[in-house]
Amino acid sequence: MNSRRFLSIAVVVAAAALSNDTAWAQTGQGWDRTVRVAEYLEPAIPHPKQEKAARNKLKQLEAKIGRKPNILILLVDDMGYGDPGAFGGGAMIGAPTPNIDRLAAEGLKLTSTYAQPLCTPTRAALMTGRLPARSGLTRPLLANDRPTKNPWAAEVSAARLLSQNGYITGLAGKWHIGEGQGMQPQQVGYDEFHGFLGVISEYTQYMMPRKYEQLVADPERVKTFKSLSAYNAVVTGKKGRQLKIDYPLETVQQIGNCDQDFANWSVDFIERAAKQNQPFYLIHAFGKLHFDNFAAAGYEGRSPAKLPYKDAVIEVDDIVGRLMATLQNTGQLDNTLVFFTSDNGPEEDSFPDAGFTPFRSGKGTTWEGGVRVPGIAYWPGLIKPGRVSDGLFDLMDLFNTSLAVAGIEDQIPSERYIDGIDQTSFLLADQGQSGRQAVFVYNQADFSGLRWGEFKGYFKVLLSDQPFTNISMSRYVPVGVAPWVFDLYRDPKERRTMSNGDYEWAYGPILQLQKQHAATFVKYPKKDIGLGIGDAPRG
Repeated sequence: MNSRRFLSIAVVVAAAALSNDTAWAQTGQGWDRTVRVAEYLEPAIPHPKQEKAARNKLKQLEAKIGRKPNILILLVDDMGYGDPGAFGGGAMIGAPTPNIDRLAAEGLKLTSTYAQPLCTPTRAALMTGRLPARSGLTRPLLANDRPTKNPWAAEVSAARLLSQNGYITGLAGKWHIGEGQGMQPQQVGYDEFHGFLGVISEYTQYMMPRKYEQLVADPERVKTFKSLSAYNAVVTGKKGRQLKIDYPLETVQQIGNCDQDFANWSVDFIERAAKQNQPFYLIHAFGKLHFDNFAAAGYEGRSPAKLPYKDAVIEVDDIVGRLMATLQNTGQLDNTLVFFTSDNGPEEDSFPDAGFTPFRSGKGTTWEGGVRVPGIAYWPGLIKPGRVSDGLFDLMDLFNTSLAVAGIEDQIPSERYIDGIDQTSFLLADQGQSGRQAVFVYNQADFSGLRWGEFKGYFKVLLSDQPFTNISMSRYVPVGVAPWVFDLYRDPKERRTMSNGDYEWAYGPILQLQKQHAATFVKYPKKDIGLGIGDAPRG
């Protein structure tokens, strides 16, 4: 059947009368429960009552404060789902996280938050609201990568739209979405940036002779490796200006102290925004916990585990507490949406310098361990304390949600498909339910599977030939006759699929949603920037 046929399955007239939160059940077709309000926007499950409640909360707050709310996204690098105490780790695994746990206890803990399998794709998706297959940012950019085209030339970040509408926009810490001209943070929407353009391991490789001796012991190799980037350094950027190198990264001590530097900058950014009485949008992107982890001054041996990774978790938690205290001290805590998360699952290939997940596999895969991450939404007075939800939340949804919170969701350009959805009412309504019907997971640009309800269906899977080699020694292969379907409530570790026995019926919704998703690529295709685009989703 022509793939265009499946697009109509998801299209429902947005103006249909919806008198209560269950009315949509009569408007969808088959297993579909969504409403598509525009061709270029991902359809969502409507919840009229909670949407109205969320709008009222935002109006009342703006009337009280006199300006739009702030948005603070705390993005940890490679933190495992099970690292924070609130998600089963903490003291139990040798690294208590009281500040992160407090956010969860006093906010909304999201137990089904999804990222991309790797860092660059997640960061791009979070900022643009688009699947990496559409933006072309499908895998981490390495030092010697030279994209054939600038992916940002045809992308619009939430930061850009917010900056154009009165927000001060900033990013602290790790970027890793391009170093070339036109691809730097201050050139794609951020008014200010302070951090590094790459990833910690790109710098530690020329600093650690005991680990990377074949590189470090050869001066010519070191010279060549370092020449691949003009920015082996911590840099500062401001909109309309060229990057300024603050200091080159030459020692592991500097690497260890980077996150304290980034925290100092974020504290200053928040304080300056308060003095200017201007709303801010800040992504604080930690350099940690990506390998190689080195302790900041005063943090070596701070964790009960006395291990470098665990000491780094303690530092991350302390910085979370420090940033929250800054919001409190500047009088902005009640006017700031805070979202805490990780960019993917733990990097098991770097074990033991790695995090913990209770799920199968880790970073670099589409198994739950690779894409399911901790998620916490916190906003005193607007988010009811102590809420816990297993509703689906994709980090791409932060694009739409940030714009909606700022009241500019109607300014999303219509030239490109937006895969994120507005989840404001899910977060803010006291009994809010997710508007996301499914999460689609990709291996770089290649469709792998989807989650619907408690079920996860795979069309292609990543299989590792030995433990802790999800990236180093894995194969990406198609499944056989039927999708592999796992019931994540009965089998969250995805150990045994019973899809052709206990729940053969679940093929129906999974196949329908996959075909509808595939149909969106007819008008809004993948983008090739020289990193590979993979196969088109079947449909």
